[in-house]
Amino acid sequence: MRPYCREACPSGPKALRPNWLDFGGGSFSRFNVTPAEKIGAWAFCRSFALTLLLTFLMALPSIEAIAQQRMEKVLSSVVRLRAEVPRDARTAASLGQVREGNAVVIDDHGLVLTIGYLILEAQSVSLFAVDGEEIAAKILAYDHESGFGLLRASGPLGGGYVALGDSAALAEHDRVLVIGHGGISSTLAAVIASRREFAGYWEYLLDNAIYTVPPHPNWGGAALVNPSGELVGIGSLIVNDAADANGALPGNMFVPINLLKPIFADLLDSGRSSAPRKPWLGMFTAETYGRVIVTSVTPEGPSAQAGVVPGDVLLEVNGEEVPSMAKLFRTVWSQGNPGATISLKILRGTKVVGVEITSGDRYQYLRLEQRSQ
Repeated sequence: MRPYCREACPSGPKALRPNWLDFGGGSFSRFNVTPAEKIGAWAFCRSFALTLLLTFLMALPSIEAIAQQRMEKVLSSVVRLRAEVPRDARTAASLGQVREGNAVVIDDHGLVLTIGYLILEAQSVSLFAVDGEEIAAKILAYDHESGFGLLRASGPLGGGYVALGDSAALAEHDRVLVIGHGGISSTLAAVIASRREFAGYWEYLLDNAIYTVPPHPNWGGAALVNPSGELVGIGSLIVNDAADANGALPGNMFVPINLLKPIFADLLDSGRSSAPRKPWLGMFTAETYGRVIVTSVTPEGPSAQAGVVPGDVLLEVNGEEVPSMAKLFRTVWSQGNPGATISLKILRGTKVVGVEITSGDRYQYLRLEQRSQ
């Protein structure tokens, strides 16, 4: 299932308007559905989501169940983030030049965690303190594999910070809070709808993502908090398949906080994980009927240079069939480091053609030298 986001954007930092009648990445118009049936489907989806939520919220620990002082500290740890990106940045066209979302304070020295696409290639980042004061922040790290970004506030933000919890302990039907900047009015009681793999069309893969319902309207960088008041995830997307890959239940996808822990020291030390870099194709894809189709290619990226075009159907990668994006990514990444040659067998129209791609390094392609100071 395709998340509700724009063509080349991992989750639009601009306000996205999900089409509640566009389930499964398709349109009802393909099935000659009447307007009345559309309205009925929308009502059913909304009713089902609310029913599911209320079923589990009956036993949801109230905010008072977490000590009041601790809860205030947790709520105030989520702050508003605003980033400005140069016009010539690689991601400016797809992610926008002005990006807004949430960031979460995770220590008492102004260390802040957010979703990485909000600050990617930014030349300046501001955080907004509890009293509304604008505080400059320095970008410390960006990690594509997890999706996290780290910053340091240049001054006090006036609130608390939240401790890191154990995202591996979260299971389906567990009750959580989704917190955006703005305190209690931006806090949503939610339920874990599923734990499963997530493959993003921008060459991104999580083995055990966290899906929640109902969806929070300000999901980018939002804090996922367990009943103990600990941070267990960072908001990434709004999706239309929160319960399962073939369903039609809107929700959010969160990056598990446990992905931060093994790379945390590296990110603070050098701004990057010390893990080997992965080959990058510069290709956006979609899955349909057991095939992976190229939807677009990154300008000047490896796939574009090799002649891959939108509409190409990927049949094989280095001799292996690739029926899913997850299989495509894992096959490419298994070939070694950036620079590895990736051999594709492609269906283009009615012809099968072979294409050789010299893979690249995503970090070298991005203009990360424009990081805020």
